[in-house]
Amino acid sequence: MTIIQSNDAPAAIGPYSQAIVANGMVFASGQIPLDAQSGELVEGGIKEQTEKVLENLRAVLLTAGSDLTHVIKTTCFLLDMNDFAAFNEVYSEFFATHKPARSTVAVVDLPRGAMVEIEAIAVVA
Repeated sequence: MTIIQSNDAPAAIGPYSQAIVANGMVFASGQIPLDAQSGELVEGGIKEQTEKVLENLRAVLLTAGSDLTHVIKTTCFLLDMNDFAAFNEVYSEFFATHKPARSTVAVVDLPRGAMVEIEAIAVVA
């Protein structure tokens, strides 16, 4: 088992790892739209936040020896299901041809006031 820490993604804001690699699989913790350098939430709406979340997820996966094309499953958490169409628009840019299995649920709240959080399971490239 290997603990993953990417400097290109925000540091964990609690007692967890950005990801764990075990048996050729990457288990990436949920990413929220924080800037890796400042640790602050990015400005903008659901589109900007979704883009930052997926950029952070990509950085963690690359450090773990994987990438978005090797993602098997994502779990997506939205603060408001009214944002679902705009979220999908950005999500589909990152997963244009490779479409992993996915669950998307609405939640009451997310850390730091985020509008979106995404976790993923991938295979090592």
